[in-house]
Amino acid sequence: MTAIDPTAHLTDEQIEELGRELDAIRDEVIASRGEKDAAYIRKVIAAQRKLELVSRGILLFSIFPPAWLIGTAGLSVAKIMDNMEIGHNILHGQWDWMRDPKIHSSTWDWDHVSPAEQWKHSHNELHHKYTNVIGKDNDLGYGIMRVDEDQKWHPIYLAQPLWNFINACFFEYGIAAYDLELGKNLHKRRRKSPEFRARAKAVGRKIRKQVLKDYVIHPLLSGPSFLTTLAATFTANLVRNLWSHSVIMCGHFPEGVQVFERRSIKGETRGQWYLRQMMGSANISGSKAMHFMTGNLSHQIEHHLFPDLPSNRYAEVAVKVRALFDKYELEYVTGPLPKQVFSAWHKVFRLSLPNKKPKVKTLDRDKELVAA
Repeated sequence: MTAIDPTAHLTDEQIEELGRELDAIRDEVIASRGEKDAAYIRKVIAAQRKLELVSRGILLFSIFPPAWLIGTAGLSVAKIMDNMEIGHNILHGQWDWMRDPKIHSSTWDWDHVSPAEQWKHSHNELHHKYTNVIGKDNDLGYGIMRVDEDQKWHPIYLAQPLWNFINACFFEYGIAAYDLELGKNLHKRRRKSPEFRARAKAVGRKIRKQVLKDYVIHPLLSGPSFLTTLAATFTANLVRNLWSHSVIMCGHFPEGVQVFERRSIKGETRGQWYLRQMMGSANISGSKAMHFMTGNLSHQIEHHLFPDLPSNRYAEVAVKVRALFDKYELEYVTGPLPKQVFSAWHKVFRLSLPNKKPKVKTLDRDKELVAA
């Protein structure tokens, strides 16, 4: 396979000009934020809470199959809304400008086993800063998968598709584990670190809170429907985990998305950072309902360029961003959900096997960009 740098035709001056044009798009949205945006997020939060309340009420009678189906479906959607369009975006600080203490990244708690503060560190501070940089971005392969042909192959990677499926089913726990950086902290000496122990206790408290709410209190309130409500809650969590995992994979792992060597970001400029976000992300095309249910992460490219802009503005921003892709002759990786899911899983299977041929790389400007 020959990997050609898809940005090699750009000069340093063009990259910095691209950065300035993207800054102008961001500034325009920031200047226009207002009551319409605030009303949007408040409406979404109110709708999610009502849907969850009604769904849990229906599940009090989940011993009856129709009630189980309706309640489980409603609770699944409510949990997806809470994690994707509400929790993820609030914790990014997208709504901090409202100065509403109830809808602020410093106070918000979500329906998730990962403590908000730990998630913000690993996701906002590390993942978004080091997007798709091997060895720096923990979200890239979640620390358990081979994500590039240049990574040394080991027989353990043959099980990569299985690990990825298990991670998808219990995605919130997988996120908590790498927010905790559990892999590198398994060593006995590291486990004794006061900092790690404090973070581990925080995760333990959050897990207990979630388990108590989902698998003890609500099933007990159902009385005779205890077991069916328990099954319904487990199913809703499973659906939410599979959905969120699929959306995240489609945003960072399909064919055509680029990954980068650690040395490539040394001395990185604002324009080069923007360019890396553009080449290291992929979108999902679809309806307004699709965009909403993904938390607008179907606009993953725009989200990575402007992670702190209100999610309801990504659709309008995407038109301008795509125009810049065309202007600078860059590939805008996008496609419907089935296509992107297939592409991502195809790569998971492909990279689980050893390379058939050594890869030849054509690089430019010492970026060491590697075709994913």
